[in-house]
Amino acid sequence: MLPTQPTWSKTLPIPRLPKNGKAADSLLDRPRRDGFELPVQGQTPRLVEGDFKMISHIFTATVGVLIAASAILAVDSKAVDKTTFAVRGDELLLDGKPFKIIGLRCSNALISEETTDDLIEHFPAYRESGINTVSVFFMGSRYGDVKGYRPDASLDPVYADRMARIIKAADEQKMIVVVGCLYWSTSKAKEDLGEWEQQDANHAIANTVRWLSRSGFRNVFVDVDNEGMAHDATGWSIAEMIDAGHAVDPSIMLAYNDSDPPPENADLYVHHSPKVKGKPWLDTEATPGKSAPGGYWGNFSKQTHKRTKGRYYNYSRIGRYTEAMKAEQIRRTVDEIERYNGHMLAATWLQCAPNERVGGPFTDSGGHSQIKDVDKDIDRLHADAGIAWWLDFVKDKYGAWKPEDRKSISAAESNDLSAKP
Repeated sequence: MLPTQPTWSKTLPIPRLPKNGKAADSLLDRPRRDGFELPVQGQTPRLVEGDFKMISHIFTATVGVLIAASAILAVDSKAVDKTTFAVRGDELLLDGKPFKIIGLRCSNALISEETTDDLIEHFPAYRESGINTVSVFFMGSRYGDVKGYRPDASLDPVYADRMARIIKAADEQKMIVVVGCLYWSTSKAKEDLGEWEQQDANHAIANTVRWLSRSGFRNVFVDVDNEGMAHDATGWSIAEMIDAGHAVDPSIMLAYNDSDPPPENADLYVHHSPKVKGKPWLDTEATPGKSAPGGYWGNFSKQTHKRTKGRYYNYSRIGRYTEAMKAEQIRRTVDEIERYNGHMLAATWLQCAPNERVGGPFTDSGGHSQIKDVDKDIDRLHADAGIAWWLDFVKDKYGAWKPEDRKSISAAESNDLSAKP
């Protein structure tokens, strides 16, 4: 309880009456002023009932304002700290500085809580190996059959939550996530979307961008239609899908990924897309290509699936590479990083599903694929299967991903400068 005569009251000046007996400012005519009962001459001021409530209200309001201000500053601080992906001309930017992408296609990472957690746990190891980007799909991928979109084109909250955890964890590592949307092909992921038309595909892209924007995710870009599969199967316009996404938030970058003549409205062009002058291009699904008999995504990885007419539902030769295949993948890695905007490894090791007692997808590096006969027991996991050989190469040539230590954030700054043209 406050004392009757506060210690600070002794210093207050006491108003004096003029000779005519009335105060010029009518001070004594006022019963209270500024929260005090004004004294008569010779008395000290004292608090009256009600002053305590007023002081309490002022104190509470002041504290509330300070708390609100602190919250705003905290939010602004977090926004400033967010990793931001953008495009400027033919350059990719990370937090406003040019960089090149070196990444891994982890398209089936949303299959389960365990696969999501497993991917996140490996981010620090990826970064140490020089990796700065991963791709994850709301639909598909092959044999995984993630159904991230509901028939009304809204995002399934279960898969959205898993994607959010991946994006947040990547942001903490200053890494980028390629958010894949439509994955058509032979995946069962589309089996509930048979009634979809162009407007539904547009809504799916718009809803994805809206979710990213409202979540405050900026370390992302969107692959609208994987390899143009939905476009090829239905005739839907990818340009319209891109327009739908841009209408929601033009600051979220949208990529075109189809071999048809590219539209002008994409922010960047990837994988199957022809290269566009003045715009970025990178391979987001890079493989050894034709160096694998029948092509990497052909008979080499789908032999048993094809032979059984789909009954065997997973890849063959998971994580296996011949020496020729490894050499070709490394050649393409260097070429695409130095000439274009980056290179993302796609591998059965990273993309296989749990089916057929395989237990995938795998997010660890695995082995070096020093396998004498890659054609033996093709549906069993070999002890040396994996992508450690490629990750070792990337780390040796480009170093760990440490953007904060570089004057220019560029994973393409090779440790071996003589390798540059």
